[in-house]
Amino acid sequence: MKTLQFREAIAEAMSEEMRRDESIYLMGEEVAEYNGAYKASKGMLDEFGAKRVIDTPISELGFAGIGVGSTMTGNRPIIEFMTFNFAMVGIDQIVNNAAKIRQMSGGQFPCPIVFRGPTGSAGQLGATHSQAFESWYANCPGLKVVVPSNPADAKGLLKSAIRDDDPVIFMESEQMYGDKGEVPEGEYTIPLGVADIRRAGTDVTIVSFGKIIKDADKAADELEKEGISCEIIDLRTVKPLDYEAVLNSVKKTNRLVILEEAWPFGNVASEITYHVQSHAFDYLDAPIVRINTADTPAPYSPVLLEEWLPNYNDVVKAVKKVMYK
Repeated sequence: MKTLQFREAIAEAMSEEMRRDESIYLMGEEVAEYNGAYKASKGMLDEFGAKRVIDTPISELGFAGIGVGSTMTGNRPIIEFMTFNFAMVGIDQIVNNAAKIRQMSGGQFPCPIVFRGPTGSAGQLGATHSQAFESWYANCPGLKVVVPSNPADAKGLLKSAIRDDDPVIFMESEQMYGDKGEVPEGEYTIPLGVADIRRAGTDVTIVSFGKIIKDADKAADELEKEGISCEIIDLRTVKPLDYEAVLNSVKKTNRLVILEEAWPFGNVASEITYHVQSHAFDYLDAPIVRINTADTPAPYSPVLLEEWLPNYNDVVKAVKKVMYK
């Protein structure tokens, strides 16, 4: 094992795949000369040159469309958005073209493309820079949605995403790029659609993904001191979702708390809640509790932002609620 920052794991995954396959290229704002807005493509321009690491104008619709079109001529692009908030400008290319090319062409044109960049809030960046769109993209047939929570998963999942013949939305976090973690030496991939049992437990299941899962870890540490054993499931992939892992855990613990950095209406937690009550209702000893952001745009005020975002205290309260304590 070696220790890498999250950004280094991302860069290593892309570089290894680009060395393996010349049809892969990286395109986006500041990915080349500036080494990436978050230095997640550091050194790649020097190694691969300007034909495969391409700086773009501030035109997400344009370079997303170029990427989608290039898959039809045999390329496998990685399209970086400086943040998925900016991907709203190019969402027509993602939802109406990338997600539908395979079906609308009768299978003649697969669309092997990865759209990657930060998701969710990153501090005081205002309402239009602090949005989590995982459930939006997961709602669209034809797209796969990946949200890693640590450097090792980021590398293994990104390599799998790049090799996938379908479009993959790969969502990171500005607040995770500096996170350090152990990453396996040598070649490895992590299959899409397989959750990770991050922590084994017996009393309650906590399901989460992405950077906010750290609050689940912190809550579980605190609850363990009180004799409450939490099982934490890191979804890693939102679409396809590993329902089996969640159901198996709930059948063991009989309680479920879902932690997600997203608005409460029609999100990933809603889907999991429906599926569990449909397939494991008789195993539940308490109603499912989900923890989300407030149903408002993200505030800029630090006091309001702290209230808006879920945190580990919310997880502790939710677990005690389902434990009737």
